[in-house]
Amino acid sequence: MRKGLVQVYTGEGKGKTTAAIGQAVRAAGRGYKVLVVQFLKKERGSGEIGPLEKLGVRVISKGGEYLSLSKLNEEEKEKIRRSWNSLLDELKKEIEAEKYDLLILDEANVALHYGLIDRKKMIDFIKEKPTFLELILTGRYAPSEIIREADLVSEMKKVKHPFDKGIKARKGIEY
Repeated sequence: MRKGLVQVYTGEGKGKTTAAIGQAVRAAGRGYKVLVVQFLKKERGSGEIGPLEKLGVRVISKGGEYLSLSKLNEEEKEKIRRSWNSLLDELKKEIEAEKYDLLILDEANVALHYGLIDRKKMIDFIKEKPTFLELILTGRYAPSEIIREADLVSEMKKVKHPFDKGIKARKGIEY
């Protein structure tokens, strides 16, 4: 049986989601069953979704309406937390049924940072994952507990970024 690892792509630099999506393409190309869960991204808001679906990758987008995280009140955060913690429970059942070989939790680190996913629940999710499952978490602010549980951690470092010059994210390039 294949041994699945836990990978984390974090840091202030560009390329975290891109690295994970590249892994999804590679895995799908080898016949793996892949699920990408995008936290904090608008449904169908990213250019990679269509091509991934053509490869048989399932994509779930959650929380694109919550892009101003610092402005959420506690009631809003609690509503999101309940929904996303419930999603983790659903994912756990699907994974235990061996529906997927690779699970990507895109922007999960950011959701954890803002308290939108229960940290203990995520740690337990990682610790209890089936041996065969490859799990990738992306996003800035990877908590130290997540880093400790990971087998591979890559930190994307920003050296220079167009955003610093006021250039906004470009359709087809950044999303």
